Amino acid sequence: MNRPEMLNRVKKRVKIWDFIIIGGGATGVGCAVDAASRGFDVLLLEQSDFGKGTSSRSTKLVHGGVRYLAQGNLALVREALKERGILKKNAPHLVRIQSFIVPCYSLWQKFFYGAGLKTYNLLSGKYGFGKSRILSKKETIESLPNIERENLHGGVLYFDGQFDDTRLLIDLVKTAAEQNATVLNYAKVIELTKNPDDKIDGVKFQDAETGEEITAKAKVVINATGAFCDKIRRMSDKTTKNIIALSQGIHLVFDKKFLPSENAVMIPKTSDGRVLFAIPWHSKTLIGTTDTPIENPELEPKPLEKEIEFILETAGKYLAKPPKRENILSIFVGIRPLVKSNHKRNTAALSRDQTIEIDESNLLTITGGKWTTYRRMAEDAVNQAIEKNDLPQKNCVTKDLKIHGFGEDAERFGDLAIYGADAEKIRELLKETPSLAEKLHAGLPYCAAEIVWAARFEMAQTVEDVLARRTRTLFLDARAAIEIAPRTAEIMARESGKDAVWIERQVKEFTELAKNYLLA
Repeated sequence: MNRPEMLNRVKKRVKIWDFIIIGGGATGVGCAVDAASRGFDVLLLEQSDFGKGTSSRSTKLVHGGVRYLAQGNLALVREALKERGILKKNAPHLVRIQSFIVPCYSLWQKFFYGAGLKTYNLLSGKYGFGKSRILSKKETIESLPNIERENLHGGVLYFDGQFDDTRLLIDLVKTAAEQNATVLNYAKVIELTKNPDDKIDGVKFQDAETGEEITAKAKVVINATGAFCDKIRRMSDKTTKNIIALSQGIHLVFDKKFLPSENAVMIPKTSDGRVLFAIPWHSKTLIGTTDTPIENPELEPKPLEKEIEFILETAGKYLAKPPKRENILSIFVGIRPLVKSNHKRNTAALSRDQTIEIDESNLLTITGGKWTTYRRMAEDAVNQAIEKNDLPQKNCVTKDLKIHGFGEDAERFGDLAIYGADAEKIRELLKETPSLAEKLHAGLPYCAAEIVWAARFEMAQTVEDVLARRTRTLFLDARAAIEIAPRTAEIMARESGKDAVWIERQVKEFTELAKNYLLA
């Protein structure tokens, strides 16, 4: 996980790659892990940082999808619940069981949601996380002290999975590297190259560090760029029509006092057709998400005022002491690439089902899906690539492949538990340099050693990489992130030999970006 070494590997490469994968989010990195673990030569290219887009901006749930259960898509729910169990088995340091309560304000709701979540349990089979049950009004209040009590009849308790999305992604990137994949962030694909038969035979990308343009050849090119997939498809065929509809969702982050419980809240039906969650996450309260159709993808989408109002208004109906605008610690926005459906205009009704397309020039595009099913999506994409390109038949092994950091007793590492097995190595850093134990901010668990770790071993290139994705500071408390940006830049500069000009530029750029995570 050393960027100069990875880049040098690409430049020196003479042999054609088996796979070039465009996109460093969950789908692309999943494809890299799958193909590399089968023994193929893999190059992964990401235009920005790993997980910069949708994959860092999820609701932090590994779940079957209760909303798809309501839509009657049982096959999708069953598959996702199976993948939830596989992910918990392979990354226990990052995926944990989370209890959810659906508050019910009528007897009919208790019966309806109780029956639905019983079905949810049954669909999980041997991969179940725990049995659902109906709660009395008293039990619901004891479990959710801040729940609105007027007309409350009780609730339904069920279990799902929770995770830290970008920490999982970074560990997946490390897993791909351990399987001998070459992974490169800040490498934007600017052209798809073609042979005399008009078939794609590689890519040209630009190194963001130097501006240098580099060409790499491959037997298969996979487009796994999520919200940007149609742009890559048009590089292959200028006349192609878009296959995804874009929708953005926002999440608001508040102090833990608004959900003073280890239980999460699930509101199964809101006015915009989505499910709303209030979740305990890294000692904060995360509430989301919305569904707003948009036209164009952006790396830094911005929240709309109506989305902020929607979440505050909806939360106010269910929390006795609801959060206000002034309580918002951070706002983050993610864009969903939803598979287009000609007869549906409402993006909330569109499926997350994956789509694999292979065009006339042999570009394989995989889009749709969701975090929970990333592994199965990757398996399907690589299987298709093997079949269509007459590659050696090699079976998928990711169902039983332990993800980097694997450790079932990670909790013993306290604040470093999220690093799994790597926590021991970070502790060694602390022994070598005790001053790195300094907390970067009183209200957050992160210490200076984590900045050093990110710069040395996780290909973090910027202050944003560290504060948004290697740690989750920006997503948890944007003001705190702005406060510690100068110290973070100093530590990174010392690690990478950067000067005072670099520090000043990084702090300025990060501060401007962080303002998007705060109310204006």
